[in-house]
Amino acid sequence: MQIWVDADACPKVIKEILYRAAERVQVKTTLVANSRLSIPRSRYLDFVQVEAGFDVADKEIARLMQVNDLVITADIPLAAEVIEKGGFALNPRGEFYSESNVQAALSMRNFMDELRGAGAVTGGPSVFSQSDRTAFANQLDRFLTQHLKGRES
Repeated sequence: MQIWVDADACPKVIKEILYRAAERVQVKTTLVANSRLSIPRSRYLDFVQVEAGFDVADKEIARLMQVNDLVITADIPLAAEVIEKGGFALNPRGEFYSESNVQAALSMRNFMDELRGAGAVTGGPSVFSQSDRTAFANQLDRFLTQHLKGRES
């Protein structure tokens, strides 16, 4: 199991949680972005820089991820592809996408895009809060505890 991070839009505080978790549980964590990132030196952390462009990082993550990998992303189409490929998708606000909720989230995203395209002012996401940070950290910890059990063989 590996963690992939859609890093261009991932909040810095979430990246920091991921850096600490990678060290603590010794799991390979790769950040993918189209702009250069500075990450701590660690044998568990890696960075892949992709060309600039729409969804280039998303496509690279989808290409590289394997069954049972965890992808950190707020991008719903990427989350849908991850789930379809047998992976897990967690957004930076601590919500897991699943087969049962990703299609509804994708439909809502597409509907909002249509509204914006028609000139409706729909606003953006709410401000990233301390409760979002806590929810993410808790979900990540639960996931890692559950999915890394028995690895110490």
